[in-house]
Amino acid sequence: MTDKLSFDSPLYVLAPLAGFTDLPFRSVVKKFGADLTVSEMISSNALAHGSARTIKMLEKNANEDPYSVQIAGADVDMVRRAVEYLNTQDGIDIIDLNSGCPVPKVVSHGSGSSLLRDLPRLGKIIEMIKKTSNKPMTSVKVRLGFEEKNHLEIAKTVEQSGADFIAVHGRTRAGKFKAEVDYDAIAEMKAAVSIPVIANGDIDSFEKAQWVLEHTKADGVMIGRGAIGAPWIFHQLKSGSAEIDIMLKHEIIMEHFDKMIEFYSEKGVPMFRKHVHTYSKGYAGASALRDQVNHISEPEKFREVIDAFFKTHQLV
Repeated sequence: MTDKLSFDSPLYVLAPLAGFTDLPFRSVVKKFGADLTVSEMISSNALAHGSARTIKMLEKNANEDPYSVQIAGADVDMVRRAVEYLNTQDGIDIIDLNSGCPVPKVVSHGSGSSLLRDLPRLGKIIEMIKKTSNKPMTSVKVRLGFEEKNHLEIAKTVEQSGADFIAVHGRTRAGKFKAEVDYDAIAEMKAAVSIPVIANGDIDSFEKAQWVLEHTKADGVMIGRGAIGAPWIFHQLKSGSAEIDIMLKHEIIMEHFDKMIEFYSEKGVPMFRKHVHTYSKGYAGASALRDQVNHISEPEKFREVIDAFFKTHQLV
């Protein structure tokens, strides 16, 4: 086990979310409390074929240490080629296999949660990653099943295939993101295996994270959508307090914007508009702010407007 990642105390992990958990966002949550960040999901096929856009997605901030790259794929040989490419890249500590994504275009290729319908194949891919990878750790992100729950069988397959830890989204693929999260099932998986288990699904507040850790006895929590618009949840968890200073929120928002411009240049302005929408939710004047920033394309002017807004507005 890598000395960079300890399960001695609860681990706070940022879940990969396409279109949101890019390098700027990851660097911000890492700075303010996340123990582990994970790349956006990367196609093994695209990586194996040397896609420039895909290779750029591997880039990480210097503060992302340890760092996990999540790959998706169903063909053992193609995943092997992707892992062999990752072996040439420094600064990656964990290769994570996505076996939970419910999106139809991923599932239709046999990847993501589709692997939960073929556990022998899932096991073979995990074994191959473990054997081929030169990274310290291999992890797997799963759901409770595809149509029906077979979570204990999944957990044991992952463990027996050599994974170092497992992250569990507490719904089946059929449950997408709407069904109630089954935290009891996550607890059952934790009790059934000896490798660490990270709980994931609808963890959207400091209090909920504490409850999930207590209820499931998991070794950590993975937070995705709950961190969008509220990346300070990691600061709350790390500090052990639900209290969060309004000025710290302001600092985090501005740091996120600055990192977007640093990474994407002027393209970061339109990309940040969706974040302004989530950050301003609950503030007086949020609607007017959203209208205003939708018509600004210069980074300096955009920064001036949002800086002034979050400095002067208090949550209602």
